[in-house]
Amino acid sequence: MSVLTEVRSPQRTRTRWWILAVLCLSLFMVVVDNTIVNVALPTLSEELSATTANLQWIVDAYTLVFSALLLAFGYFGDRTGRRRALQFGLVIFAITSGLAALSQTTEQLIGARALMGVGAAMIFPATLAIIINVFTDTRERAMAIGIWSGVTGLAVAAGPVTGGLLLEHYWWGSIFLVNIPIALLALVAGRLLIPDSRDPRPGRLDRLGLLLSVTSVAAIVWAVIEAPHRGWTSPEVVIVGTTGLLLLAAFVAQELRTRYPLLDVSLFRNPRFSAASVAIASAFFGLFGFIFLITQYMQLVQGYSPLQAGLRTVPFAVVTGVFSPLSIAIMHRIGSKAVVAFGLTLMSAGFVMASTLDADSAYFGPVLASMVVMAAGLGLTTSPATEAIMGALPADKAGVGSAVNDTTRELGGTLGVAIVGSVFASLYGPRIVDGLNGFPDQVVALAEESMGAAVVLSEQIPQGEVLLEAARSAFMAGFQAGSLVAAAATGIGAVLALLWLPARHRVTAST
Repeated sequence: MSVLTEVRSPQRTRTRWWILAVLCLSLFMVVVDNTIVNVALPTLSEELSATTANLQWIVDAYTLVFSALLLAFGYFGDRTGRRRALQFGLVIFAITSGLAALSQTTEQLIGARALMGVGAAMIFPATLAIIINVFTDTRERAMAIGIWSGVTGLAVAAGPVTGGLLLEHYWWGSIFLVNIPIALLALVAGRLLIPDSRDPRPGRLDRLGLLLSVTSVAAIVWAVIEAPHRGWTSPEVVIVGTTGLLLLAAFVAQELRTRYPLLDVSLFRNPRFSAASVAIASAFFGLFGFIFLITQYMQLVQGYSPLQAGLRTVPFAVVTGVFSPLSIAIMHRIGSKAVVAFGLTLMSAGFVMASTLDADSAYFGPVLASMVVMAAGLGLTTSPATEAIMGALPADKAGVGSAVNDTTRELGGTLGVAIVGSVFASLYGPRIVDGLNGFPDQVVALAEESMGAAVVLSEQIPQGEVLLEAARSAFMAGFQAGSLVAAAATGIGAVLALLWLPARHRVTAST
């Protein structure tokens, strides 16, 4: 078997920071697509007649496929070449972004978003795996991971800004078309700059492990997404969810039994690895769940345009970008446990602050304050937790390690949108029905579907002001409860980080 290993010439060593720039550009594009669509939800609700359930699937179709395939594509990157995985992913992402922009129905858009998730699942683990192989000095590697994590946080917050700017001047499909030139630039630059690398001893392909990893994650996430609409005890949700858990158990058994596992599950016995994974998942659970609500709050409740709402997330991006690399320096001084636990605690405090907002809360006040606290917490959490996950693995397993890190992010984010969205819907629907007592049944049914539908209806009927006020009140009840759920998730993550994450880890010299 021919083995291609990374070539570390002096010239390539000097270009490692340019390589990081290309990887961060690719990463930025993929993560932005997690959130750029959120600012367009009110527009999509109106132009495609999307219900709240449709809106959740427009968001979650991408993350469902993304999270289900991350482990598999991280594994393939290790075996066949990480640069190759990155390049294939960029091509797929560009093509499917074009399909999303041309969608005419919610079903077409959901399908295109799912296909975009395939490309994203190739790109995301490859970026971090390449960083691990290019940056061989442990301190430089930690700094590169800090920058990588900072770009993740920046992209999460930059999505609404970019989306708002595009929606201000173009039609909603432009939020997907913008990916194409970025992907082409990253494709060309990556081909010129990035050295290829792979696991020199990949062993036999774990086909059963691949199948079980994809189907178990997909089934579990589907059940959680659909439970709010079909019912947590509905036959479909119970059957699919239980099947997913059984498949996950079978995956663990397979990985423990096979000589060449897709994922060495014994890694989760390492408290550093497992606690860091939980920290990442809880941080992105809270973050994505909150973003799903706050973008609608700013536009539908407070009346900002998409661009105005997007610009109001800029401080979030700035604060996250500052704290992510800074957290690595702090980690070297006081250890991972304190930094990660404090970061999650800050996020929890920010979500609690958000739960006190009302429909007329001032942006330059409680809204901005809560977002700054969340952003600082996110920046402090993600870089040290990511470094802890990757530092627990040898460099030749960087692809799978990156995929575990990325899967925890995506699973956390997907579950956050699903569960926080479920809590929101469980309060919004009954509250608006009570508030519209005496209105025609057809009006009540339409307003119950989504806040966006209620806003459109309020402009078409004589009692529009009454309807809008009832919808705003119902929305805030769901928003406040959803924020508390996000706070609970990050609070639990902080406690587990204190209990399980080692205060410090031994840094070994690179080989």
